[in-house]
Amino acid sequence: MELFGTAGIRGSAEERVTPELALAVGRAVGADTVGNASEADASPVVIARDGRTTGPALAAAVEAGVESAGADVQRAGMLPTPALAYASRGGRGVMLTASHNPPTDNGIKVFVDGEEYDRELERGIESRVAGEQTPAAWDVWGRSEDVDVLAAYRDAVVAYAQGHGARADGLDVAVDCGNGMGALGTPPVLRDLGARVVTLNGQVDGYFPGRESKPTPESLSDLRAFVADGAFDLGIGHDGDADRIVILDGDGDVVHEDTVVAILAEHFTRVAATDDPVVVTTPNASGRIDERVRAAGGRVERVRLGALHEGIAAARAAGGDVVFAAEPWKHIHPSHGGWIDGVASAAVLTRLVASDGLDGLRGPVTERPYRKVSVECADDRKREAMARLETTLPESFPDADVDTEYGVRLEFPDASWTLVRPSGTEPYVRVYAEADDVDALVDEVTGVVERAVADGD
Repeated sequence: MELFGTAGIRGSAEERVTPELALAVGRAVGADTVGNASEADASPVVIARDGRTTGPALAAAVEAGVESAGADVQRAGMLPTPALAYASRGGRGVMLTASHNPPTDNGIKVFVDGEEYDRELERGIESRVAGEQTPAAWDVWGRSEDVDVLAAYRDAVVAYAQGHGARADGLDVAVDCGNGMGALGTPPVLRDLGARVVTLNGQVDGYFPGRESKPTPESLSDLRAFVADGAFDLGIGHDGDADRIVILDGDGDVVHEDTVVAILAEHFTRVAATDDPVVVTTPNASGRIDERVRAAGGRVERVRLGALHEGIAAARAAGGDVVFAAEPWKHIHPSHGGWIDGVASAAVLTRLVASDGLDGLRGPVTERPYRKVSVECADDRKREAMARLETTLPESFPDADVDTEYGVRLEFPDASWTLVRPSGTEPYVRVYAEADDVDALVDEVTGVVERAVADGD
């Protein structure tokens, strides 16, 4: 049984993420807690949810599962996902959220000591759920209590951000919370940092009436117009659980997600008190990140999508000091915590903008044209096609540096690059490219990919 995707369990609350599944996952997490009491010190399992209408019932089902396995529960109510991760330090936590999915969906994310379960722990949950789980003896069932962790989390973000940039007195920021959990985190944090904050869609509502939960240039059209019509220094958009962040400039234009990563990666590399600062990102991330990190005296390591924690662990095992980790729209601040945290990114970026201005931060970043295309390829032919591409792509571009760990990534002497990788969810091979003449590069790479796919006929 495979339950977990790249970001927990997600799906329809009627068909996939049902109370029955939530009960089974809760019991499995409870059994993990009891079975690893020395590791987690038998700490209570913290349970929180986002604002979806199905959240209360699913949270109750998880609670029943955890307690019936013999573990205690702390009910934290509605929280941003990073706040739940913060609360899980030293123990375990379960977050009921489907992040940016539509309101019909819900999901389950499991944390241990501030980090999402890795693949090994996820397989353990899947094995327990697939088996016949039985409750613990009646006289060892766990107990529950209500806890308030939101204030402590916000205070921690404020304290963390104060170590970066300048106080945001007089800075005008518009935040589109998307009727999600960002409303409980980002506006009060930014106000504590001195900014003047105006919110859009700041009422938590599981129907997401203001806009769809996923923050895109299209869904953020109201925020873009609002910022463009006003005198704002910065615009911020969140998804439903506030782990994602999108940044707008003062004209209401979306700042490319890789530029945001490059700004933060350069900053954390420059201020790092270490001889080997490392930034972890994903194969589809822009070469502009590498450029800025190298300029600041650090290096970049890449890991597959959805596996930032694995990349952090590998870099540390090799002796590097990871100062920042990110994939598009999702950032981990290691000196703050091991979780993805859009609220922390909003806080740090606000102080950096207060210090240097957004234009000043973007100035050193080379923003080349970027494209992504899809080449049709049946799922059962992807492995064979990718095996051919590991040979034919380097042969077609002999001047490029080649990395075949997560697809085939070619980096050219002028810092342009391309990545070819199989889609994990659809019958396509994806081509990503960034170059001054990106159309020419995409056409040439796509031709090689199409021939590799066709050679299987």
